[in-house]
Amino acid sequence: MEKSKAPEFDPKNPLPSAFALIRAVLFSPKNFYLNFSADGPIREPVLFVWLVSLVTGVLNATIALISGSIFGQVSTHELISTVIEAAVFIVVSPAAVGVVAAVYLLSIRTFVGKVSNFREVYRIVASAYSAMILAWIPVIKAFALTYALMILMALAIRSVYRESTMTALVTALVAFVPVAAALAWLSVTAASLAAG
Repeated sequence: MEKSKAPEFDPKNPLPSAFALIRAVLFSPKNFYLNFSADGPIREPVLFVWLVSLVTGVLNATIALISGSIFGQVSTHELISTVIEAAVFIVVSPAAVGVVAAVYLLSIRTFVGKVSNFREVYRIVASAYSAMILAWIPVIKAFALTYALMILMALAIRSVYRESTMTALVTALVAFVPVAAALAWLSVTAASLAAG
């Protein structure tokens, strides 16, 4: 019986392929990662991360500006700051996913063994990044990040590397803690810079 292939991002057909990938990751992640091929090019995952970041960044900036205008005046400084923040998020996201992939690769090599390389882990993290399509919703942002980096990555490690649930959870948790701490620090630092 032939294994069905997990959907992948196709730059020639960006929106339908991105939608198929996001839908598969968010609504049937176990099935997605069981059929996921860690081997493959890195270009498509990078473009997928940019597309998700573009949608999320634009929606996040729009929500920030709308809520700012509802609850008070939006100054030119706030407008420029919001646009710059969204642009930086969009541009830097593929590199940030690369840093996250490097942390997960270290954890995978520690707890699973030398079963993977950076390109494979980048592909896995990029697919888990699908959850960030919901990060523009204020209350959901932290949950989307945790879901992507803990739940989806644990499922991916378990399925792709055929590991036990406990090994997958420990591997994901050990990588998640420093990544979450770094993101929290960056968030606080960015907020204090924007306020000052």
